[in-house]
Amino acid sequence: MSHSSLSLGLARHLAALRAAPHASQQSQDAPWCHFSAQQPAVSHPVSTASEKATSGGVEKAWRMKSGTQGESNHMGELKRGRVILVAYLIATIELTFVFMQLGVMPYLAKSLGLDSVGFGYLQTTFGVLQLVGGPIFGRFADQFGTRVALILSCASGTVFFLLLSISTSIPILFLSRLPAVFMHGLPGAQKVITDLTAPSQRADALGKLGLCFGIGIIIGSALGGILSTKFGIFTPIYVGLVGSVINTMIAMVWIPSPAKSKSERGEAEHSTSQSGSVFSIREILRLMKFPGVMEIFLVKVLSAFPIGLFLIMFSIISMDFFGLEAVESGYLMSYFGVLQMVVQGLVVGKLSKHCTERTLLRLGVLVFAGVGLGMALMRTVWHYCIIALPLVFAFSMLGTITDSILTKAVPSSDTGTMLGICASVQPLTRTVGPTIGGVLYKRFGVHSFGYLQLIVNIGLFVYLLKSKIPLREQKAH
Repeated sequence: MSHSSLSLGLARHLAALRAAPHASQQSQDAPWCHFSAQQPAVSHPVSTASEKATSGGVEKAWRMKSGTQGESNHMGELKRGRVILVAYLIATIELTFVFMQLGVMPYLAKSLGLDSVGFGYLQTTFGVLQLVGGPIFGRFADQFGTRVALILSCASGTVFFLLLSISTSIPILFLSRLPAVFMHGLPGAQKVITDLTAPSQRADALGKLGLCFGIGIIIGSALGGILSTKFGIFTPIYVGLVGSVINTMIAMVWIPSPAKSKSERGEAEHSTSQSGSVFSIREILRLMKFPGVMEIFLVKVLSAFPIGLFLIMFSIISMDFFGLEAVESGYLMSYFGVLQMVVQGLVVGKLSKHCTERTLLRLGVLVFAGVGLGMALMRTVWHYCIIALPLVFAFSMLGTITDSILTKAVPSSDTGTMLGICASVQPLTRTVGPTIGGVLYKRFGVHSFGYLQLIVNIGLFVYLLKSKIPLREQKAH
């Protein structure tokens, strides 16, 4: 997740193990509580010293701007902290219900007469809709504000569960996937955090979303299994419907409306992100032209792509290669959830305070290369459990750091669109992955994923050592 953190693709396939034995208008919305984090477009740095000077200037400007508008810094910090906590809560609730329904989806599809091929089409449909919807959701947040975007995401979740609750035929089941276009609660929470945190604190704050993710995996998967077993297959869906309504109300009540000064309104009106339609592909692709954006985005996509293919095929690999039963798969899923919470919620934040983002980016890629080597040599599920620790670390580190870097590399009025693009990485992998992963597994075996992971990340590590990608970074104080 939106990607963003250990990816949603990782958790989706871990949740599937049970069944398989399964922006912003920061120029508009950032002034919540009379605070904003407007940043100008990035310019090419001449040297490391100029990079630090530039990032220091951005940090100073953010803090000066956040201290104005007639409120004390102490009160402002309290208000920002409260809104960020609400964003964490909204993300946790949405993820919990998403993973709760993931565990029962295969059984619901089977009860309606959908075979494995049809279920594959259903999952692909969901992936394509999320792929298309990520950048659109980000543009929507940039143009109409993060509050409205979060309400839209929660309301879409409500419609999603409503349609799922009346799915008595295969066409309605496919129809229930449509609201997924705007179901982007995690990127929405990331947008809130991006708007309300100083650049030097952003990676730490984004990393704490890993706690939300881990809670969602563990509680959602367990609750889905218990409710469906004791009360019927539709019970988790009904619970998800009620919960999504509550989540929508939380977003409406506790996420403040924009409160802009006249100068900030002028900035919003003249922002390039406000030009064009929400569906403008040209405006979305425009962000890739900013210095360093394309390079970092490619690192984000390529570094995790081989392991993404492995995770897509894991429901099959867990049975064929590891010989796991459903109960054992559930234990493995919980293990990953705990790792996710600890690593992304605690470790990534600590490191981001003591190391530069450039250093952490290289570290994540290097660890990913080591994960590839381990996967190429693994023989048992116990080997995989050992590999899981650096795997989760690299996934979490690269997801958080690349999101932080990319949101700093574009104007503050475009951070929502940038986060939406980042959130589309995992749906892209889920869309093209089954075909590529199936060919690799069938022709070359499970170890081919490890060799591919190793080769790709060694290449990326060498590239990052030799290249001078312009980054706007600063260690947190």
